[in-house]
Amino acid sequence: MRVVIFGASGMVGQGVLRACLLDDTVTDVLLVVRKPLGTSHPKVREVVHADFEDFSAIRDQLKDLDACFYCLGVSAAGRKEAEYTRITYAYTLAAARVVGAGNPALTFTYVSGEGTDSTEQGRAMWARVKGRTENALLALDFHAYMFRPGYIQPRHGAVSQTGSYRALYRATSWLYPVLHRLAPRHTTTTEHLGRAMIAVAGQKGDEPHVLDSGDINRLGAP
Repeated sequence: MRVVIFGASGMVGQGVLRACLLDDTVTDVLLVVRKPLGTSHPKVREVVHADFEDFSAIRDQLKDLDACFYCLGVSAAGRKEAEYTRITYAYTLAAARVVGAGNPALTFTYVSGEGTDSTEQGRAMWARVKGRTENALLALDFHAYMFRPGYIQPRHGAVSQTGSYRALYRATSWLYPVLHRLAPRHTTTTEHLGRAMIAVAGQKGDEPHVLDSGDINRLGAP
C-alpha cells in the first residue's frame, strides 16, 4: 500500500508515521512537509512544499496512491474563524482534491474531533468548521473516513507541537489508564489511531464513515 501523510510533524502524524513504518502492508510513505523532517527509512520519501492551499506544483508526486492520512490541524484557541477555516478547511480540501483526482479507489482519512458539528449550525466555531470539512470530504469521489477521537494519549515519543498541550500530556500521562477505564469510548492513543487508519485503508468500505474513539480502539487493537 502506497500512502501519503500530511501533518507528520504533529503528535497524531508522528503516531501514524510510526504505525506505517511498522506495518508490512505499507510499502511506501510520502510525507508532504513545509520543512524537512529528516526521517531516514527505506519506505519514506519527503516532499517539501510551502503553499498548502495549492498543491498543483507537486501534483505528479501525489499520483497512484492507495491512501491519504490527513493529520494536519491546529487548535482553534486564539484564532479567528477566517484563519481557522483556512487551515482546517481550505488546506484539507486542497490536498484531498489533488490526491483524489481520478482515483475513486483512494482511501482518505481525516482527523477531526469528538463533538464535531455535522449540521454546521452550532455555537462552537471549531465544531462548525470541522463539520463543514467533514461534509465536503464525504461528498468527494473516494473512500473518506472521519476520525473523531476524544482525548488522545501520545505514545512512543509522539509530541504535540502546542506548548499547552505538551504540558497537559506531561501532567496527566499517568492518569491515562484510569481515564481509559472510566471512558473507553472517549479516549485513545496515537498508536491506536495509526493502526486504525491503516486498517480502514485496507478494508475500503467495511467500516462506518465517521469513527469515534471506540471504533478507533477496536480497529487499532494490537
